[in-house]
Amino acid sequence: MHRFRRFFGLSLLLCAALSGSSLARAAGEPPHSLAEALAQGKVSLQLRARFEGVDQTGLRDADALTLRTRLGFTSAPWSGWSGSVEAESIAALDGDRYSQAGLNPGGAGRAVVADPTSTEINQAFLRGAFPAATVATLGRQRLVLDNARFIGDVGWRQNQQTFDAFTLQSQALSKTTLTYAYLHRIHRVFGDRHPQGNWTSASHVVHGVRSGLPAGGIVAAYAYLLDFDNAAANACATYGLNYTGSFSPSNRLKVPFRLEAARQSDYGSSPLHYTTDYLAAEAGVGGSAGTLSLGAEWLGSDRQIGFKTPLATLHAFNGWADLFLTTPGAGLRDTYFKVVGRLPGALTATAFFHRFETDQRARLGKETDVMVARSLNKLVTLTAKFATFSSSSPVYPDVRKLWLQVEFVH
Repeated sequence: MHRFRRFFGLSLLLCAALSGSSLARAAGEPPHSLAEALAQGKVSLQLRARFEGVDQTGLRDADALTLRTRLGFTSAPWSGWSGSVEAESIAALDGDRYSQAGLNPGGAGRAVVADPTSTEINQAFLRGAFPAATVATLGRQRLVLDNARFIGDVGWRQNQQTFDAFTLQSQALSKTTLTYAYLHRIHRVFGDRHPQGNWTSASHVVHGVRSGLPAGGIVAAYAYLLDFDNAAANACATYGLNYTGSFSPSNRLKVPFRLEAARQSDYGSSPLHYTTDYLAAEAGVGGSAGTLSLGAEWLGSDRQIGFKTPLATLHAFNGWADLFLTTPGAGLRDTYFKVVGRLPGALTATAFFHRFETDQRARLGKETDVMVARSLNKLVTLTAKFATFSSSSPVYPDVRKLWLQVEFVH
C-alpha cells in the first residue's frame, strides 16, 4: 500500500511538471559537445494505471490494480551518436489479490495476472548513425518486427519485454529496410525475480522488408535463429515470408489483406526434433466507418510439438484471454472475425470473435474480445477491454477478463 501511494504521488508530481511547462533544452544549432547533447536531451514520462480482473474456473478470482511508471532520458545526437536510458517501476495496491506468476505466496490459488511488482532498468542503449542510412544500437532495447507475431515487446503487459542486443538497421536500398540483431539476453514480462524472467540467448534475427509493390504491397522475409541456454525447449529456427497490401475497388472502399507462411524446426540447444509450419491469412472490407475482416491462423504440430513463437507479443494473437500463449502440442487453428470501427463520442472500438481447434480439428473453445478506447487529448487515453473464453475441452478452463485503464504518455 505505502509503495503504491509513494509511486502514485511521485507520478502525479512528474505528470504535473511535464504537462504545465516545457522541459528546458537548448535550441538552435546541433550540439558541439557531450555536455550540449545532454542539455538538449529529452525527458519522457509514461504512466499507466490499470485494473485487471480475472474470473477463471478452478481458481479464486484475481483483482490487480497496478501502476506502471516509466521515466526516461534520451540525449540529442552528438557526432552521430545518442544515448537513452529508461527506468520502469510497477506497483500494486494489493499485490496478494492476484498471483504474480507464482512469485507471491499470498496470491496462491488465485488466477495469474502477469504484472509482477518490480523496479528495473527497462532500456539503456547507445545508438550511432552511419553513412548509407545505417543505424546501430547496442544495449537494452525494445525490438518490434512486422506485426510482432515473432519478435515483439509485449506492449500490453505492464512490464515490457526488452532485449540486451546489438541491432543494425539499414535503409540504403530504395524502399527497403534490412535489420540484423544479435540477442544476448531476453528480459521477459515476468521480471527479474522470476525463474523465467530472463533468458540467456545466443540468437540471430535477420529481417528484410520492401514497400512499393503491387496493391500497395509490403513484403517481408525473415530468418529467426533463436537459442536459449535456460529455456532450451524454446530454441527454434523459423524462416518465413509475409505480404501485406490493400486495394480500392472504389473511392470509398478499401480491401486490406495479409498473407504469411513460415517453416520452423529445432535449433541450437533444443532437445526436440521436429519440423512444422505456420500459415496466416486475413482479408477485410473497410470504409470511413471502420473495417470488417475475416482471418485464419494455423500453427502446426509435429510429434506433438506445436509451432513456437517465444519472443512474440503473444497477447495480441489467439485471444485476449491468453489461453494459447503456448501453442498446444496438437497445434492450433484460430478462425476469427474482426471488427474495427468508430463510435459516437470520439470512441474507437475493436472486437474479435474466435473459434479455436487443434490441428486435427478437435474443438478447443470460442472467445469474444471487445475493446473501447478514447483519447482525451494528445497525452491521455482511456481504455476498457473485455475477454470471455468458453471452453470446449477439459484441458482449458472458462475465463473472463476485464481491464480498465488510463494512460499518460509525454
